Amino acid sequence: MIRASDLSTRDVINTVDGRRLGNIVDVEIDLTTGKIVAVVVPGQPKVLGMFGHADDYVVPWENVKKIGEDVILVELSEHYLRRIVR
Repeated sequence: MIRASDLSTRDVINTVDGRRLGNIVDVEIDLTTGKIVAVVVPGQPKVLGMFGHADDYVVPWENVKKIGEDVILVELSEHYLRRIVR
């Protein structure tokens, strides 16, 4: 078993292009079933990283392919990334 707080310390890597997306900053949970629906990763930093982040990425749970000790592997194309504002 893994705690949600443990997820935030691991790098999220997209296996499609090898890009590091960042670390998980939040999770979406279906309150009816108690299951994780998606994980939220911060978007790209704005100007010089001093003005916060762009919209966050919401990664559907079914796109999380492997959770390792140091990294979380996800399989996403740009088409599947939907964004939310933090």
